[in-house]
Amino acid sequence: MRLTRARVTNYRSIDDSGWVSLDNVTCMVGKNESGKTAFLQALRRINPVSGANGAFDLRDFPRKGYVRYKRRHEEEPATVVRAEFTLSEEEILDIESEFGKGVLRSDLVTASKNYKNQRAWELDIDETAVVQHVIDSVDLPLEVKQFVGQADTWEDLQNSLQSLEVKPPAVQKLLTDLPERFQTDIRQQIILQKLEQFLPTFVYFDNYSAMHGRISIENIKEREFAGDDIDDADRTFLALLSLVGADLDDLETQTNYEYLKAELESASIGISDEIFQFWKQNTQLRVEFDLSQANPTDPPPLNKGTILHVRIWNDRHRVSVPFDERSKGFVWFFSFLVYFSQLEEEQKGDMVMLLDEPGLNLHALAQYDFLRFIDERLAPKHQVVYTTHSPFMINLDHLNRVRTVEDMDDLGTVVGENILKNNRETVFPLEMALGYQMAQTLFLAPHCLLVNSASDLIYLQVFGEICANQGRFKLDPRWVVIPVGNAENLPSFVSLLGDSYLSVAVLMEVTPTHKQHIENINDSAPSGRRNPIKWVEITRVRDADIEDLMDPGFYLKLVNEAYRDELPHPLNLRSITDANPRITARLQTHFETEGIAGGNFDPYRPAAYLLQNHNTLISEINDHTIDGVATMFERINALLPSNGAVVGKQLDVARSRMLAMAPQNQN
Repeated sequence: MRLTRARVTNYRSIDDSGWVSLDNVTCMVGKNESGKTAFLQALRRINPVSGANGAFDLRDFPRKGYVRYKRRHEEEPATVVRAEFTLSEEEILDIESEFGKGVLRSDLVTASKNYKNQRAWELDIDETAVVQHVIDSVDLPLEVKQFVGQADTWEDLQNSLQSLEVKPPAVQKLLTDLPERFQTDIRQQIILQKLEQFLPTFVYFDNYSAMHGRISIENIKEREFAGDDIDDADRTFLALLSLVGADLDDLETQTNYEYLKAELESASIGISDEIFQFWKQNTQLRVEFDLSQANPTDPPPLNKGTILHVRIWNDRHRVSVPFDERSKGFVWFFSFLVYFSQLEEEQKGDMVMLLDEPGLNLHALAQYDFLRFIDERLAPKHQVVYTTHSPFMINLDHLNRVRTVEDMDDLGTVVGENILKNNRETVFPLEMALGYQMAQTLFLAPHCLLVNSASDLIYLQVFGEICANQGRFKLDPRWVVIPVGNAENLPSFVSLLGDSYLSVAVLMEVTPTHKQHIENINDSAPSGRRNPIKWVEITRVRDADIEDLMDPGFYLKLVNEAYRDELPHPLNLRSITDANPRITARLQTHFETEGIAGGNFDPYRPAAYLLQNHNTLISEINDHTIDGVATMFERINALLPSNGAVVGKQLDVARSRMLAMAPQNQN
C-alpha cells in the first residue's frame, strides 16, 4: 500500500488542510507554528506504530468550534484524517485470489479516523465479481452454472440455488457454505481480512525522541506496569533493548553483566557503522554503555534502582560525556537509527516515516548528508514525510517534493503545492536554498573576477561592447564577474570559492588596507594552491574606481540624468570640490553635505542610466576613456593561464571533484 494523498480536518490549528498529494519523499516547508507538526501528528494516528499513542483527544478539536461540536460528538463524531492509498499489484492479486478477479473497480482505497477513534474505509467493489468467483470455484453442473450465472449478489445466488427442484450434492454443499461465507458484508470482509493487514504503520520521530543519557530501569518498569504512557525517548531506549534481545529485567538484575554489555556494545557498533556511511562531521565518536546502582542524592527518578548510563566517547579528545549533553546532532542521528533499525526488524509490512524537523541540531553539511540518508537508506523501502524550515533540508533536485504549510487568517493551516501563491516568510527556506545553489554555481567557475558592485558589472559590459566593436581588447569571456560589496568582504568570498578556482583577480580601488586583505588571504592559503589572488589596478592612479576611467564631465552627465528629480541644479566639477581623487567619493560627500537623496549617493543609478541609454550615449564616450578601458582589459586577461595550463589544471580539478563525489570506503 502506498500513501498517495492525505487530508486533515478539525484538528488543532487545522480546519481543513485540503487534499495534500504525497510522494515517496515529501518535504513540508513552513514557519514555526504554521501547523506542520499538527499535520504529521494527525496522520500518524491512522495506524500508529505499536506502543505509540494513536488516540485522538476531543480537546484537540479547534477551540473556535469546540463547544458546538462537543454537543454533537457522540452522534456525529467529526472525521480528523483521511488517507488515500494505492494498492500494489501483489495486494490486488491477493484480494482477487480470495474474492474474485475484478472485485475492486479501482486500486485506490481511503482510510479515515474520527474523534471516536473509529477507522473507516472507502473502496469501490464489484459484488458481481465475487459471486462469479464463488460459482467458478465450485464444481457445479453446467446447466446449474448457466441458470445461476446472472446472479449479482450472494442473496440472488442463494435464492437461485434454492429454487432448483433437483439439488445435486455440489449445490447442497454450496447452499450450506454460503451463509457462513457471507455472514458479513463483502466490503467488510475485504477490509478486515486484507486492507487492515496491508495498512502501513505510521512512525513519528522528532527531536524529543532522542535517548536520555541516564535511564532509570525501575521507573520505566513502574510506568509500564501502571499503564502510563512511555515517552518517545524511552521508547527509543526500549527499541535498543529489543535490538539486542534483552529486556528490563535483564538490566535490573544485571544477570550475566559482561554478556549483556557485550550485546549493547555490539548493537552500538553496528548502528554507529551505519551512521558513519552518512555522518561526515566527526567519525571519532562512539557510544558506550554502563550499569550502576542509583545515587540516592540524584533527582527522581534517578535516585533509586538500577541506572543505565549512555555516554559518547570521543577518540580525538579521549574523553566521554553523557549521551544527551554533547554532540546533539550525533545523539539525534544515533537515536533515530536505533529506533528505525528495531522497527525494520519487527515490522513486516510497509512503513511511512513521519519526521518532524529532522536534524534540527545538525550542521548544514550534515543536513545534506541526512538528505542523502533519506534518499539512499529510507526511501527505497519506505515513504518519508518530513517537515523543515531549514534551507539545507530542501533537495533542489526534487522541488516537486515540496509542500508549503501556511496558517492563514480565517482558514487555519493550509497545505499547498504551488509555492508562488505563498507569502515570502513561508517560502523563505526555499528562497535561501535556491540562492545558496546559485551562489555555489557561481563559485564553481574556474576564473573569478571580484568587483565592488553591480555597477561595475554594467560598465564592464558596456565598455567591453565598445572595445569589441573597435577590434580592441575586451574582457575574456572565461572570467565570471562576481560583485562582493567591498574589500572587507573579500576573505568571506574567497573562503566560499574554496579550491575550485584556477584564477581569482580583484578589480577594486587600490588602498593599503585593501592590499593588506589580499596579502593576508594569500599568506593563509594552503601551500598547494598554484595561483595566488591577483590585484588589478583600474588606473595607474592609486585610488580609483571604474568610474574614474571616464571623462568626469561625461560621468556627471550620467549622474545628473539619473538624479534629475532630486538635484536642485545640475552638477559640475565646481560643485564637487572635495580633495578625494575618486569621483564617487566626492559625490558622496556632496550628497551628504547638501542632503540630496537622503544624503546617500548610489553609484548604481548612473550605471543603470548608461545601460538603458547606451545606444545614444556611446558616441559621447571619448577615445581616452576607451584607451584606458582596453588597457585595463588587457591587464586582466593577462592573468589567465595559457590554454595548455588551463586544460591541465581543469583535469586536476575534474579528478578531485570526481573523487569527492565517489562513495567513500568506511574503515
